[in-house]
Amino acid sequence: MKFFSYFLMRHGVKPAYLVNLGAAALITMPSCSGEGEREAEKDKAQKPNIVYILTDDLGYGDVGCYGQDKIETPNIDELAEEGILFTQHYSGSPVSAPARCVLLTGKHTGHSYIRSNDPLGERGDVWDFEKASKDPGLEGQRPIPDETVTIGEVLQEAGYTTGCVGKWGLGPPMSEGAPNNQGFDFYYGYICQRQAHTYYPLHLWKNDEKDTLDNKLVPPHTELPKEADPYDPGSYSRFRLTDYAPDLMIEETMQFLERNQQEPFFMYYATPVPHLPLQAPERWVEHYVEKFGDEEPYTGDNGYFPSRYPRATYAAMISYMDENVGKIVDKLKETGVYENTLIIFTSDNGPTYTGGADTPWFNSGGPFKEERGWGKGYLHEGGIRVPMIATWPGKVEPGTVTNHISAIWDVFPTLCDVAGVEPSQDLALDGISFLPALLGQDDQEEHEVMYWEFPSYNGQQAVRLGKWKAIRKDIFDGNMEVELYNLHTDPMEQQDVSDQYPEILEKAKEYMKEERETPVVEGFRMKQLGDTL
Repeated sequence: MKFFSYFLMRHGVKPAYLVNLGAAALITMPSCSGEGEREAEKDKAQKPNIVYILTDDLGYGDVGCYGQDKIETPNIDELAEEGILFTQHYSGSPVSAPARCVLLTGKHTGHSYIRSNDPLGERGDVWDFEKASKDPGLEGQRPIPDETVTIGEVLQEAGYTTGCVGKWGLGPPMSEGAPNNQGFDFYYGYICQRQAHTYYPLHLWKNDEKDTLDNKLVPPHTELPKEADPYDPGSYSRFRLTDYAPDLMIEETMQFLERNQQEPFFMYYATPVPHLPLQAPERWVEHYVEKFGDEEPYTGDNGYFPSRYPRATYAAMISYMDENVGKIVDKLKETGVYENTLIIFTSDNGPTYTGGADTPWFNSGGPFKEERGWGKGYLHEGGIRVPMIATWPGKVEPGTVTNHISAIWDVFPTLCDVAGVEPSQDLALDGISFLPALLGQDDQEEHEVMYWEFPSYNGQQAVRLGKWKAIRKDIFDGNMEVELYNLHTDPMEQQDVSDQYPEILEKAKEYMKEERETPVVEGFRMKQLGDTL
């Protein structure tokens, strides 16, 4: 049924959905009466546009309005000045693919289909970039199923033109999980997360067609040759090619906003920046070399590409990304739709700790730890607490701050509220709309519990209960002990108080059982939690 509906939409017909158990059922066709058409056009004109900006591996403390004092982010900071800043917003997972699945489906990782990155290695040598450039069947991650209902599909049914630009990670090209088959009228970028391990790829995807770029193949994770002088900037020239993917992505985003200014639109701008490797426009790198001074080079011995000026390049990537945020805002103003547009800015997970990115030097985690074991890949606060800012002129009070505890799985019901859509109860969303918090209202519903699980990095679970955070690590080693932290007094999670609050601890353990179901995908199951393999 979903493919039939999708076929109709691709040919200009947008039937309505009645969502039932994850499948779409046609219940109405567009009205043929002149009055009905006028009402539909009036309703469409009143719908707010939505721009959702998802950065990649941006830490809670990587932008100025969250305390960053080395990296310049004036455009993001201006968003905070013109809108609302969330102090307690969470990603759905500490790595890319599951976080994006949670975003699009509104289900946390106790219920979502994708719960970790999965390269689908059984297809062949998926890490051979030369082979993948010739065989699209080697690209992409495990696909979300055809019957999945995404926020893109729901907004399509509400009359929105939907676009996604950046990094996908939820299915190979032309598969059931590809963006054009999961609610997006337009797509441009990396379908495959592995391909995003270089910012100078051989190709990107524009819908279901390859966009071949003017770059030669430099396999990701290539180190600096042993004979090269690591202090000579010329030794790194092979890693600076012609077509810089983020430049092409922001241009496609500008074109999408330009051509859809007369209709309500949803733009999911999933920029890959500042995910590694360290590759940034030279003008920004030079700016930070002048600001920071000379530094030790990174030769690539800890993954990704080498960099002559790793700190300067990391900062350059974030300032470049900030510059693109400014371009989006300027385009919205230029086309006259800014006043009727909700913008949400956030990150898919916490900061990395590898590949030459010296995130501790930048204090990328802000009030949280960002080192290995604490940032990306881990369910500690540094891995899942992320910045989130929202602006909506005339709706969101400028310069406000909220301590409302929210998560990326709340985005689905929130955007439904914004679009005037009532999602079916059969979707079994885990999210709670945070629209009241955006609007400064007093009736904001709160989460009783928030849950995460991650069947990678040795297996992890986490629960948030008000001020309490419970975490179980090293599950694959058979560890079933749960640590407990008071985030109000110990945001860095340094003092385990599980022995002092047995009732809270037992409650957290119960939620660790109740808030999950056995993963459909066997590779995401944890036998230590009772899953059958």
